[in-house]
Amino acid sequence: MNPDESIPLAEEQLSIQKRSVTTGRVRITTSVDEREHWIHESLEREAVTVERVAVDRIVDETPQIRQVGDVMIIPVVEEVAVVEKRLLLKEEIHVSKRRYVESVDEPVTLKSTRAVIERE
Repeated sequence: MNPDESIPLAEEQLSIQKRSVTTGRVRITTSVDEREHWIHESLEREAVTVERVAVDRIVDETPQIRQVGDVMIIPVVEEVAVVEKRLLLKEEIHVSKRRYVESVDEPVTLKSTRAVIERE
């Protein structure tokens, strides 16, 4: 064999390709279920009563707002002209609160979503 001679060799090459193939389908639907649910809850409210109480008494200075039990007393003064100025406690405003609690039974509608999956 001659050193200048060559021997042909074979070489294999690999080529890979991918493609999408549909193997099946699914259908997804949703439905909304409704159910009534009763709630029981206590609701609280306050009512305010305003009462004017006539006093008509001369005072040396404006009285402070004060609290007697659950009643807030707000003094209302008026200057009156006499030989000298004096404060006349004209009236007091008595503000009281009452708290009421009432029970409420009321239907409410609750919704939930459910998914249904079907294979085709």
